Amino acid sequence: MPSSSSLCRLLVLCCAAGLLIAGPGRAQEREATVVLLPAFNVEGRQDSLLGTADSASQGTVGADELAERPILRTGELLETIPGVIITQHAGGGKANQYFTRGFNLDHGTDFSVSLDDMPVNLPSHAHGQGYADLNIVIPEFIDRIDFQKGPYYAANGDFSTVGSAQMVFVQSLPSDFLQVEGGTDGYARAVVGISTPAAGGTLLAGFEAAHEDGPWVRPDDYWRYNGMLRYSQGTSQQGYSVTAMAYHGTWNSTDQVAASAVSDRQISYFGTQNPADGGYSQRYSLQGEWHQNSQDEQTSVMAYVFHYDLNLFSDFTYYLDSPMGDQFEQQDNRNVAGIRASHAILASVGNLKIQNRFGVQAQDSWIDLGLYQTVDRVRTDKVDYSGNPISAVTRLDHVNELSSGFFYDNEIAWTPWLRSDLGLREDLYRDGVQAQLPVNSGVRTGALASPKATLTFGPWNGTEFYVQAGYGFHSNDARATTASLNPDGTLVGGRLPVLVPAHGGEIGVRSLIVPQLQSTLSLWGLHNNSELYFDGLDADSGDASTSQQATRRYGVEFSNFYTPAPWVTFDLDFADSSAHFTAPTTAAEDLTPGGTLVDEAIHTSLSSGITFRRGKDWDASLRLRYFGPRPLTSDGSVTSHSTTIVNLGSSWQLTRRWKVRAEVLNLLDRRDHDIDYYYTSRNSPAPGSPTLTEDHFHPVEPIEFRFGLEAKL
Repeated sequence: MPSSSSLCRLLVLCCAAGLLIAGPGRAQEREATVVLLPAFNVEGRQDSLLGTADSASQGTVGADELAERPILRTGELLETIPGVIITQHAGGGKANQYFTRGFNLDHGTDFSVSLDDMPVNLPSHAHGQGYADLNIVIPEFIDRIDFQKGPYYAANGDFSTVGSAQMVFVQSLPSDFLQVEGGTDGYARAVVGISTPAAGGTLLAGFEAAHEDGPWVRPDDYWRYNGMLRYSQGTSQQGYSVTAMAYHGTWNSTDQVAASAVSDRQISYFGTQNPADGGYSQRYSLQGEWHQNSQDEQTSVMAYVFHYDLNLFSDFTYYLDSPMGDQFEQQDNRNVAGIRASHAILASVGNLKIQNRFGVQAQDSWIDLGLYQTVDRVRTDKVDYSGNPISAVTRLDHVNELSSGFFYDNEIAWTPWLRSDLGLREDLYRDGVQAQLPVNSGVRTGALASPKATLTFGPWNGTEFYVQAGYGFHSNDARATTASLNPDGTLVGGRLPVLVPAHGGEIGVRSLIVPQLQSTLSLWGLHNNSELYFDGLDADSGDASTSQQATRRYGVEFSNFYTPAPWVTFDLDFADSSAHFTAPTTAAEDLTPGGTLVDEAIHTSLSSGITFRRGKDWDASLRLRYFGPRPLTSDGSVTSHSTTIVNLGSSWQLTRRWKVRAEVLNLLDRRDHDIDYYYTSRNSPAPGSPTLTEDHFHPVEPIEFRFGLEAKL
């Protein structure tokens, strides 16, 4: 792996050459037509990316592929990205659990998601760093998902070490529509979409209302409302858009349960150990975008503001700390403003094609955070088993987090078979914390340079080869960068750095040798300077759940998309990885010290499907998702079982106006686990009730039937 200084030296030399060639003094030598090297004018995975992609693990998923895929939750749209697994360990209104490339990403750490360039991940969140809730999305309004893996892209900043996904919304609809759905387990949903010419542009409006109970003894009673209003004007060459979105959700929650509570029949398989768990959340956003493209320059500017709040009531350890129960409330209330802008200069000198791209990204967040002890969702003073008081207020913090990033990217097509892409990113962060405990208040700053490099060879006989290396980072929770004392008065192990670097490398190949088959293979490695992870024992204590140990990962991804005829499509995505701490864990860090395995890290996954279609009149899709066993302890003595899900979906265009759809989710009715954790809890406050260190799981939902009817208006 090349060092950061080596990459920086190489970057400076090549960028200087690019600036000299493409600078204003050579403008008269430019050709009349210049091609933007990384253009993504594609509709889905069936389209060739030869000559445009910089990696075997980069691609686009189109609207048709998203619409044909049967899904249980909105977040599963990201499972269209090869190697990504989406699960849930609580109620439907909570952000999903993400897995890919040897990571349990919790609710979004190290994998960034954006909506038309507006970030979804939330730093210094009450429930986990980088929390990314996709319940704010109406799937029918997504035009495509662009994705990249690895820290090799200068435009991708915080939380992008493992990868990123950019969801792009439609500007208009082919026709107005009304869609209603119903199904088992209290499922009901209605969506309406309207687009119409207005004042020389297009006005797009959409609304979604949905409800679901799930199979749980205590029904989720999840109500979700989404609204979207967009006005756009112009073309892809020059234009602008203004988009407003609103989301509101309320739910009950059956969190993961202790395996012993089920085996001892204290609760049923779909039961809960605290029926008062749940939450409510809302997010309201406004964003505006402007772009202007010519033959040799491209400029885009996007600004956004949003308000977000969450009140989440959880109980992972039941009666471990108090005979009154361990339920706690996490409160997050924030206002956010940000801007993203980029400018690309395109040039062609002889056979050389050059792009120099500059960009700036900035975000300011004003966050109020609270952690409380609760009983039945009421903030309550408690006592422990020795009669010592436990305050209802565990901690209160006000955080102001200001981040800014600057990037430069230089692409040169040296020959018809050799392209280079060199980038440099500089990020500056300022964390200001006003804590309930004054000793935990303070201001910390951090700065980090992240060089990146990609070489692309080919295409030869429909095949390209890629070599990549780069540095990335994730930010730490601002509270962990200034804290000296935990809420219980114990000393913090050490203040965490504001920014944590990571570096990785990848080699890959993309081939279209077989007609209508696009295959990619990538071998990758990643070193992370410290690990963000879930810890059931720390969740309600207010301590930082961050390992200061470094980790290393490596793996392979193999993806295939085959369209032998217009009426049938096959896809097969396989991923396998290994994740280790760079040194054995200690008793202070792990329940099973001495091991090097990263708890909960995904190892093997497989996703495959076949889709049949007859024009626009009929389609059917059968899909398999396999989520392999994961180590639940660092020494590998406890592992989870595998999870296998088969889904079936089909739609029929009955007339020009009417369309029906049916889905069968978990077709085989498997009783697998959506998620497993291994930690210590106590099932009962009764005297003599034992504390047990054991598996805690959240079951997959049983077979479910859904039906929908759509009318064009």
